[in-house]
Parts: sequence; C-alpha cells; structure tokens
Amino acid sequence: MEMVRVVFLTVLMFFVLVTVHEWGHYFFAKRAGILVREFAIGFGPKLFSYKRNETQFTLRLLPFGGYARMAGEDPEIIEIGPGQTIAVRLGQDNKIKNIYLDMLDTRRNVIRGEAQYTDLENDLKIRLDVDGEVITYDVHPQAMMIKGNQQTQIAPKDRQFGSKTVGQRALAIVAGPVMNFLLAFVLFALHLQMAGIAIENPTYVKIGDVSAGMPAEEAGLKSGDIVMSINGEAIGGDYEKMISMTSVSKGKPMDWVLKRGDETINVTMTPRSMEGEEGGKVGITTELPTRKAGFAETITLSGTAMVETTELIFTGFKQLINNFNMDDISGPVGTAKMTGQIAQQGIEYLTYWAAILSLYLGIFNLLPIPALDGSRLVFLGVEALRGKPVDPGHEGMVHFVGFALLFLVMIAVTYNDILRLISG
Repeated sequence: MEMVRVVFLTVLMFFVLVTVHEWGHYFFAKRAGILVREFAIGFGPKLFSYKRNETQFTLRLLPFGGYARMAGEDPEIIEIGPGQTIAVRLGQDNKIKNIYLDMLDTRRNVIRGEAQYTDLENDLKIRLDVDGEVITYDVHPQAMMIKGNQQTQIAPKDRQFGSKTVGQRALAIVAGPVMNFLLAFVLFALHLQMAGIAIENPTYVKIGDVSAGMPAEEAGLKSGDIVMSINGEAIGGDYEKMISMTSVSKGKPMDWVLKRGDETINVTMTPRSMEGEEGGKVGITTELPTRKAGFAETITLSGTAMVETTELIFTGFKQLINNFNMDDISGPVGTAKMTGQIAQQGIEYLTYWAAILSLYLGIFNLLPIPALDGSRLVFLGVEALRGKPVDPGHEGMVHFVGFALLFLVMIAVTYNDILRLISG
C-alpha cells in the first residue's frame, strides 16, 4: 500500500504541475476569444478523451508535458476545393451547421452539391451547385466539418490565434509560466503552514527518527520524546551538548530522562559506534522545534523562498552551460524517481519539492528556446517592434526544429535515467 501511495502522489504532482500550466494558456486564450481545439496532458496516443463545449480534453501516453492547441497556430488541415462534391445540413436558423466531406450517400437530411465558392474564415459562406441551381448558404461560426469519424469545428478569422492583438497573444502564452509561479508560491506557503518556522534558541530537544537495531530503539525511545536530562545534567535545547555527551560515552551506560506527553520516562542506554566511525551513537535524529507561521510571515517567507530558489535555479543553469555533461541532466524518469523518494518522507517534503519543480517549470518555459513559450514571446516581441508578424512558415519551422531537438534530448536523458535506475 505504501508503494501505491507513493506512485499516486508522484503521478498526481506531475498532473497538477502540467495542468496548471496549460490551464493558464487555455483560460486566457478563451478570454481573448480564441478557439482552443484541444487541452492535452502528455503527448502521443490518447488514453482518455472527452469534449466539453468547443474543446477536446485528452490524457495522452507520454508524460513529457502538455499543450493547449489553439486554432490558427497550425494550418487548417481540412479544406474544400472548387468542384468538390460535399453535403451540408442546415440548422434551425437556415445556416450550415454540418459540412460532410465523404460517405455522402449515407448522410440523411442533407443537401448535396458541387462547391463553387467556399469561405470559412471571413465571409462564412458556401456556394453550391445543387442539381444545376446555384445557391449560396451562410455558415454558422461554430459549424462542424465531418470526414469519417473526425469532426473539426471551423475557425473564423476572429477565432484564430493570429487575429488577436500582440498583447492578447502574449498574455495567452505567458499565462502558462505565470500560473506555475503562482502555484509555486501557494505550495511554499502550504509547506510553511505544515512545517512551521524553526524556533530560535529552543528550550528542548525533540527526538525525530529512531534507527532500527540501535540502543535508542532497544531502550524503547519513540519519535516525539523530549530529552530532559542525561546523567543528571539538564539538556534544555542544547542539541550539541547531547551529541557531545553521547559521543564521548562509547561503551558506557548513560541515564536518560525523557518526557512523553505527561509521562516521565527513565532509560539507560550504552552508545556504540557505527562502522567506520569512532564516537558513540544511540541512533536518533532530532526535530527542530517549530511554531506556527502567521499570515504575514507566510506571505513574506514564501516570497523569500521564491527568490532564493530562483537564484539557485539560474546558478544551476550557469553551471550546466559552463560544464555541460549529460550525466548531470535528469529527465522525467529521474525526476519521478526522486519525487517518489521524497514522497516517502511525507507530504510536507513533497509539497516543498513540488513548489521547486513548479517554479523550475515556469522559468524553463520562459527561456528563449525554440518551441518553448519564451521563444514564442520573442517572435511576438519582434512583431511588435517591426509592426508586422514574422512569416508564419519561418516561425513554424523554427518551433518544429526546436521541438524535435528537445524531444531528442528528452529521449537521451530518459535513456540515461533508465540506465542509472537499472545500475542503482
């Protein structure tokens, strides 16, 4: 059951990080009036899918990220050529609501004809030659194009990504990383509430973990016990004093007085050394005494954690550039392994780790690397400066090459992760 819990928490953490990021793109794209065709978590084959309103929500096999696919980012795949025979179905408003491209003889309650003019972006009209009579039909802005089992909603020009202002497009792109920053802040705050703030100059020493097979376990010590005195000397909050007295007492019985709740316990332990060490040990760790963080402290310290962690992330980037080594890079497998190990330590440790990963995800996506959000913002910045967009074909090629390279790097680091996992 413990393994199931760890796996569940690990998967849940990745799901939340990616979902929050993509939800930022999705929400602000919808606010700008952009048609979001698909909201996907993962890449590759579909595992689960359902449609809500205009968007297909999918869970995919490869957990390398996700995407919110907006109309107009890629060329519309399905087109109607002049002279092509199609069938259309009208809605109650006499506007075309369905456009059928194949299996025309099996369609019922439709109008069949030869397309003479089609505009599904601006005029929203289709002119058909129906048995020698030329008729022009209005097309509903949410009409569906149907080919086999595939249904694709048309995207009028004003519903496409490229039709929006530079500011609206930039907001839809930057919203993903910003949501990761907000999530990181919330997670740092939750961690502070769970872990508390270390008390300066504590008045007691509290036992944390008790190692199996060591004198402390043999004497019956438990996590949460308070050390009152050793050999008649009060310990108070002097952790170093407790360690020093234990270290010099190797092989010598020691009288410990502990407090467990309202009960006072007297035990005798004989410290012994660990393999390769000289001083005596009884096999315990201690917990730092903490107090509950106030609201203002939580906000301030969470902000401090954001700043300090950001500095550490950029320091890591700098070291990676100066001394590049594939063995220093970890992919989804390595990150999942580390996440599982942290999840075993408790929810408060996993919360802190999730905050770090969320902040890292937001920063990494803002780097000007092709296919990432940062690169798309660079292209929008160039468009704002020159007053016209970069050629979509050129921009698309840059992002395609960048995505291909990132995918190759991901395969390489995943291979390294698996080798490290096998070798232990």
